[in-house]
Amino acid sequence: MTTKRAVKAVIPAAGLATRFLPATKAVPKELLPVVDRPVLQYIVEEAAAAGITDVLLVTGRGKTAMVDHFDRRPDVEARLEKKGDHERLAAVRRSSELADIYTVRQGEALGLGHAVGTAAAHVGDNAFAVLLGDEFVEEDKPLLPAMLDLQAKTGGIVLAFMEVAPHETSRYGIASVRETGDPDVVEVTGLVEKPSPEEAPSNLAVLGRYVLPGKIFDVIADTKPGAGGEIQLTDAMATMLADGVPVHGIVYRGHRYDTGMPLGYLQAVVQLASQRPDLGEEFRAWLTEFVGGWKG
Repeated sequence: MTTKRAVKAVIPAAGLATRFLPATKAVPKELLPVVDRPVLQYIVEEAAAAGITDVLLVTGRGKTAMVDHFDRRPDVEARLEKKGDHERLAAVRRSSELADIYTVRQGEALGLGHAVGTAAAHVGDNAFAVLLGDEFVEEDKPLLPAMLDLQAKTGGIVLAFMEVAPHETSRYGIASVRETGDPDVVEVTGLVEKPSPEEAPSNLAVLGRYVLPGKIFDVIADTKPGAGGEIQLTDAMATMLADGVPVHGIVYRGHRYDTGMPLGYLQAVVQLASQRPDLGEEFRAWLTEFVGGWKG
């Protein structure tokens, strides 16, 4: 079975980001900068690099600045052009040229499944990608292209997994799987939410990337609130798996940047700053000196 490759992505970004208060009282968490690009731009760039041309942001109250970031700024562009600062001019224009950006408002925070469900009218019956708004992967080790290709081949659900240490399974959704003959592709037989190391069926943890068939919207609409009183995407996918829809997973071997908590956000800033050709050498030298002289 071969279907059309997905060209639309949904980014749920309506959360309150309470872990980052008071910074996120007025600034969306998705716009917190990782060096000089906001988290959300890294995610949209990841989608664009995989051939996604249409991105829907699921937003909430106080999140309009996310849309503004991907709009043109003729005043800023004119000033940079007058100064001859062509490098920054290209960087400013790039965000508005990545993809067509659309929005839909999630009136209440009723769960990831509910957030994805708000995209039904925009996506229609087509397959689409879901990218969680607080994590992204290495630019030179992309994940989405393989997921999109596999979904087009199977017509089902494609998830992304990363291998975690046994003692970390209680922090993630963990998959039970069957081998396919390809070390980077598994067939998913079940999902368990945050199992203990003794109960975990594997060490494959769900990463915040999904490629889903359009028919999941009907399933979400019939899904009752589950864990936390919310409509869970995992429950809708489990229903489809039970109904015989094929579910596969890509095991990601690159680095995942998790900016959903302050520690992970700070680690992403340090890691990416250290890799920058214009900043890395000087920043690493300072960081080594700072850590070496740390007295606690």
